[in-house]
Amino acid sequence: MSTPVLRPPRYRGGDAVVDGRLDAGRVVRWHLAEEVPAALTYNQDSSVVMMVTPADLEDFAVGFSVSEGMVAATADITKIDVLASANGYVIDIRANRLTERAGRERVIAGRSGCGLCGVDSLEDAVRPARAVTRRFALDAAAVARALAALPDHQPLNRLNHSVHAAAWCSPEGDILRAREDVGRHNALDKLLGSLLRDGLDPANGFVALSSRCSFELVQKAAAVGVPYLASISAPTTLALSMARNAGMGVACLSPDGIVTFGAD
Repeated sequence: MSTPVLRPPRYRGGDAVVDGRLDAGRVVRWHLAEEVPAALTYNQDSSVVMMVTPADLEDFAVGFSVSEGMVAATADITKIDVLASANGYVIDIRANRLTERAGRERVIAGRSGCGLCGVDSLEDAVRPARAVTRRFALDAAAVARALAALPDHQPLNRLNHSVHAAAWCSPEGDILRAREDVGRHNALDKLLGSLLRDGLDPANGFVALSSRCSFELVQKAAAVGVPYLASISAPTTLALSMARNAGMGVACLSPDGIVTFGAD
């Protein structure tokens, strides 16, 4: 893929610094997270507008395209142009081949907290997750290690306390890379896109999330073969059912320690 027209900085935030007031009356300076619209187009045809943190947008474009089934594989993407506009960003993804899903007219805003991305039917919203075919032995100690270290890999959240993170971890629980965004699903797309752009196999590690594990995160992770998702709070019933059907393991943090849910 060629170099994009504009590459936003990896971490951006804190440009909007405002005065707040503690309940004790003391004035504090607060760094607010950025949330801007990013319109994704495929071969210059409009598809969807997402609310994102304006950083790592090339990673986001690749991760979204693959995890949402707009392209069958990263290799189908030939070029990404990230263009700043008065109201946000336009991200044009050029691809040799697009799926039928990408050809549908969507042009619906996806809010930062919504993972449905402008779907127009129940079948699209809760489509089956792709089967995960490769797994390794993951123990609770590795999950605990990754979740404990996750705050150290959230520089943007340290400023504003209002963004999510997704991290790729080794089987031993070492965090190898992380991405942040106001939307938990956007953070995961950015992380997956960064792995795919660098030719790394997501099946060789697990993903740690600063959010709950909801079904769309299972869908996205399974699309690229992630074998385990670990989150700071419990999965939803739909997420767990979907993960088990896909052969993916799920773990979460509880007051009593790490809870693991097997893939069978």
